[in-house]
Amino acid sequence: MEKSVGLALLLALISHLLIAQAVSSNEIAWSAHFPNLGTFSSPRVADLNQDGVGDIILGMGRLEFEAADTAIVALNGKDGNVLWRVATNDQIFGSALLHDINQDGIPDVIIGGRSANLLAIDGATGALIWEFIKGDMKELVQKKWFNFYNPQLIPDQNGDGLDDIIISNGGDVNKLPYDENRPTGHLLVLDMATGDIIQEAPMPDGKETYHSVSVSPRGEGSDLKVVFGTGGETVGGNLYVCTLKELMEGNLSFATLLASSPDKGFIAPAVWADINKDGIADILACSVDGNVLAFDGLTFKRLWKKKIPGAEIYASFGVGNFTRKAGPDFFVTANKGMWPLFSQSFQMMFSGPKGKIKYEDYFGEFQTSSPVAFDLDGDGIDEIILSVNLVDLISENQWYHTNTISAIDFKRNKTYRLFDPLPGHNNSATPWIGDLDGDGWLDVVFCHSDNPNNTFKLDGMRVNLLKTKIPAENAPKWGAYMGSSYDGRY
Repeated sequence: MEKSVGLALLLALISHLLIAQAVSSNEIAWSAHFPNLGTFSSPRVADLNQDGVGDIILGMGRLEFEAADTAIVALNGKDGNVLWRVATNDQIFGSALLHDINQDGIPDVIIGGRSANLLAIDGATGALIWEFIKGDMKELVQKKWFNFYNPQLIPDQNGDGLDDIIISNGGDVNKLPYDENRPTGHLLVLDMATGDIIQEAPMPDGKETYHSVSVSPRGEGSDLKVVFGTGGETVGGNLYVCTLKELMEGNLSFATLLASSPDKGFIAPAVWADINKDGIADILACSVDGNVLAFDGLTFKRLWKKKIPGAEIYASFGVGNFTRKAGPDFFVTANKGMWPLFSQSFQMMFSGPKGKIKYEDYFGEFQTSSPVAFDLDGDGIDEIILSVNLVDLISENQWYHTNTISAIDFKRNKTYRLFDPLPGHNNSATPWIGDLDGDGWLDVVFCHSDNPNNTFKLDGMRVNLLKTKIPAENAPKWGAYMGSSYDGRY
């Protein structure tokens, strides 16, 4: 017994020393600078120029209703140089769906944002394939069609041989915070080839939506299930699940109500993961008012509910095996306070089956980016990796903001930084992690502003590639916003 304990301690020490040595070897390989721009988008990766290295796709922009000549951009993964850029008349805050529309063997980019901007871009050239708003539809912008959130793939609905798109639209930025009279949001099914509407349905409660949909895994039955939510920062809302068949009938009145929140809505995307080990993916979601909820994916019965007191949640989950059990477990970052006044971030980890709180801590300042997960030290337990904002008071009423990427080792209850903090602040861009160039080492793509004195103006930003000496023989299971496959499924 003493020998086994001693061996375990020795292995733990070796693992700790190896990860410390790997972290000290990390270096930023390149940093792409974009003056007068900012991002609320999260990086996506695909090899667009066919050089064997993943390239980075990102949405950008300025303030609401301001045009930008670089609103959608693709960066060469080797050096950060721009492969192509696309201009729009408003912010592109969404994160891209990647799918080969034109069948040239290279993923194309479907991405959206404000003013009903939803575009399909040729991944190889940056040429426009289609845009949602065309012809007479322009008269409905900011009247019926508002923000587009993150699209997802669904099976072919119109018989053209291509998967189609499901997406949510809503949210009128012109409305005052506590104005309950808001335009109804919609779920839409769109033709992948043209962007045309195949079917649309209004939210069943008549409320607005800011919620990106997530769809159950294929193969769990003949009809897919779709989770969507309503409400916002200051207006109550509901969380629903419907079937794809119900949506294709244009009627969401039969959608199952999962949860209600009287004063705040549901904004962060839900995730699908098999919590109760019955072979069916379950639903994990959170409300703005700090509730974390799990539902059985077959019966929709609530499995557990936890409240983070005095906090609001705008970020989605990090999913992984963070305990000694088989997982999945869930990690979320909340912000202490109430919109629009927040102080520091609050981190909490829940074990999957019962939702028991296994970790909680405060570190970093306000942000809405989501965590990712990977087993950094090879001990069989995943670490959480997340963007962290820091701030120092340098003189009266003058603050200096910095940003870093930190990792949380739950097994040893330690937190460490992957690099020294850089000037600036990250509002909501979730890092991407994986082996970008196939060299066997973990890479991290991350974004931050380059203005250390102002956190919310979109007045300059950087996209960075961090090269590490952390082995990455296996791809992360949760390596980006909404997971490694960008679909909210674990």
